[in-house]
Amino acid sequence: MAAVNSNSFYHRPEANFSPSLWGDRFINYISDSKVIDSYSKRVEVLKNDVRSLLTAPDTKMIDTMNLIDTLERLGVSYHFQNEIEEILQRYFHLNTNYHDDEAYDLYTVSLHFRLFRQHGHPISSEIFGKWVDVEGKFQEGLKSDAKGLLSLYEASYLRTHGETILDDALAFTTANLKIMATNLGSPLKEQVGHALVQPLHFNIPRVEARRFISMYEEEEEQKNETLVKFAKIDFNLLQNMHKEELSETSRWWKELGLISKLSYARDRVVECYFWAMGVFHEPQFSRGRIMLAKTIAITSLIDDTYDAYGTIEELEIFTEAIQRWDDVEIARLPEYMRPLYKAVLEVYEQFEEELAGEGRSYTVYYAIEALKELVSGYLVEAKWFIKGYLPPFEEYLSNGLVTSTYHYLTATSYLGMGSARKEDFEWLSKEPKMLVAALKICRLVDDAASYEVEKERGQVATGIDSYMRENGVTKEEAKAKFWEMSLDAWKDSNEEYIKASCYIPKDILTIIFNLERVIDVVYKNSEDGYTHPQKVLEPHIIALLVDPIKV
Repeated sequence: MAAVNSNSFYHRPEANFSPSLWGDRFINYISDSKVIDSYSKRVEVLKNDVRSLLTAPDTKMIDTMNLIDTLERLGVSYHFQNEIEEILQRYFHLNTNYHDDEAYDLYTVSLHFRLFRQHGHPISSEIFGKWVDVEGKFQEGLKSDAKGLLSLYEASYLRTHGETILDDALAFTTANLKIMATNLGSPLKEQVGHALVQPLHFNIPRVEARRFISMYEEEEEQKNETLVKFAKIDFNLLQNMHKEELSETSRWWKELGLISKLSYARDRVVECYFWAMGVFHEPQFSRGRIMLAKTIAITSLIDDTYDAYGTIEELEIFTEAIQRWDDVEIARLPEYMRPLYKAVLEVYEQFEEELAGEGRSYTVYYAIEALKELVSGYLVEAKWFIKGYLPPFEEYLSNGLVTSTYHYLTATSYLGMGSARKEDFEWLSKEPKMLVAALKICRLVDDAASYEVEKERGQVATGIDSYMRENGVTKEEAKAKFWEMSLDAWKDSNEEYIKASCYIPKDILTIIFNLERVIDVVYKNSEDGYTHPQKVLEPHIIALLVDPIKV
């Protein structure tokens, strides 16, 4: 077939996205090897001191659980992963009497419940029964226990289906924390205010660590100076690594030069790297972060080509070319699509070469297959948009789960994980319930938050519009329903995590959780923080990738 002359089409739905906030800011970063060397040595010394705290014999369970929670929130628990898993495994099988022992107050029981569930242990929510009265309501006396309520509030986000006591706990704690928030002293007031906006279970671990380090330092009574010092130095050491990776990714992006050729697309490589860092921030995933950031950046260009520029004829040819996955297809493509198609093939060729050294090049197949499925879904949406067709909600959602990109991004995340095995990719390709939950969360939250942006662009086939028409509801009611459905999908995730962690490695499952968390942060307060990063993402990027912590 002859190459298409794109000028022959009259319909070109062009978007007008804002330019990158960052320019070349991250490209020329050069790390100071002396500083890194000094940090590395101090981390090793402090790490041994902290390990001694964690594994000290005869420490009470309550104290060790508090320490584990602090290490996780400070973002340093990855150093002690094996020790923590071992301790929690042991504690979980102690059959602790939470009901009758006075030492186990609401704060403590809620904390233990949350930690066990976070690590895949199926602790029963019935342990909260002792704070419920004969009518099944939480006791009035709890309304003055701010610390206990906050702990229960955070624990309730790990609920699964049918756990009425935790549904009630969330409603009860949210209402009462809102009432008492203004009258609390620091730092509890700030903790409560933050938690009401961003629950811990829904937060990106690295974002939480940056915030918690500053907050923990202010806790005069409870803080441990060794932990404060360790967390700060470790944060800065890891930040140096992240800056180097972002610099490498930014240079690749600039050399690729696609933004100058595709003026209709979003230039968001820094935000793409932030996304990847939200999925895994630990040092051993350095290659995985770079791979994922590159993938998200390329996918964003493909998305904008389907959503904001291409005509049906052009997009059909591009979709076919992706299915055939062969550089001979380049000649058939419209001129402007050729560099993009070439870049897609090249990035996967590069991944294959990188992974061949350790016998894992076969994993690339799974990511490519997921990409083929994704562009087919994009084509369906583009046809709806260009033809002005509004599908029934079920039809919209079925395709929308594919175009959420989260199957594709999960498979890509696994590429960069040396621990991901063939059976993990096979498990993922069968679309397990935990993955489907992530697809739903991504789709529904994205739709609710980006509705206004899409309407400005003339988009007709949105999920919100489809739901409004089908159910005879207002825009606000449809959005509220989308948030409600996404919270329901979180219950699926929590449930599957407890079940699946018996046979799927926890780090494989945690990737899916972290992808869900990124969505919650990026689209916070119904803002499309990816398309318009100034309000939502810029402060996070500065905190995590620009400013070190003063040591």
